[in-house]
Amino acid sequence: MIAQTIQLALAPVFVLVAVGNILNLLSSRLGRVVDRSRKLQEKHVHVEGRDRDELVAEIRMIDRRIFLITRAIRLMVISGLFIGTTVAVLFLEELVKLNLQRVAAATFLIAVGLLMWALVLFLRETQVSAQQLRIPRMYLEL
Repeated sequence: MIAQTIQLALAPVFVLVAVGNILNLLSSRLGRVVDRSRKLQEKHVHVEGRDRDELVAEIRMIDRRIFLITRAIRLMVISGLFIGTTVAVLFLEELVKLNLQRVAAATFLIAVGLLMWALVLFLRETQVSAQQLRIPRMYLEL
């Protein structure tokens, strides 16, 4: 029966690996955004007029991106904890001989829901990033 439980626990573990990979991607993006934020904050002191307004607009977009990424990371970590709980419940069910299938299903569904919510936030962050990186029309010489 333990072998069967291990087989049953493999699916959540694969999802956990995916969560880890997405966390790695999100933390890399966060690092780059924070570095950009620091550079802009250093420039803020020395810039005036219209350039300052553009700089502040970019800082605000970066602040939004940081908010979205950190929230997505938080949701991914909680999702990973629920996946770990799912695996633990599956083994506990086998060891204690209790019917905990509904608990395992609930924890897994919560984990998937949190994962999906984090991915929506990630999508929103990439949209903000793309909007921020648009080439101004004046450079396109249309």
